[in-house]
Amino acid sequence: MNVKIVETVVVLVTYILIRLVSSKTVDKTVENSLMQKTRGKVVKKGVNFILLMVMLAFLFFIWGVNQSELVIFISSFLAVLGIALFAQWSILSNITSGIIIFFSHPVKLDDTISIFDKDYQIEGRVSDIGLFFVIIKTKDGERVTVPSNVFVQKMIKHRTNV
Repeated sequence: MNVKIVETVVVLVTYILIRLVSSKTVDKTVENSLMQKTRGKVVKKGVNFILLMVMLAFLFFIWGVNQSELVIFISSFLAVLGIALFAQWSILSNITSGIIIFFSHPVKLDDTISIFDKDYQIEGRVSDIGLFFVIIKTKDGERVTVPSNVFVQKMIKHRTNV
């Protein structure tokens, strides 16, 4: 049997297994943290895209795509992408912070929090956690939108509502 075919099958099976495990991990995180399912879908799409790119790179190497041409193409693509993302740095920062909040921040929906800052203090209930913003509803009924990157950087006093 051809070695390239066996290697391809191994890469495809590994890709499918990692994709299933990552999908279940995201689903479990959404369920445990009472987040909206749409956030889980966005994170799944990002993870699946990265996994697909890695799998394709492995397949290109297995099947003998000229590595120097592939490296030049990938580096050119990443340079253009990097320049485009640098222009949108605050958006990228908010997306990255949204993913950090999704996986590792202890604050969940309906928790009561206080955000401390030198100029102001916000206290209220977390009504939504999105990829770009965290929305807090104050005791006065106002909705305060806090960018995800600011939310990650500030000191937060947190009371879990069970």
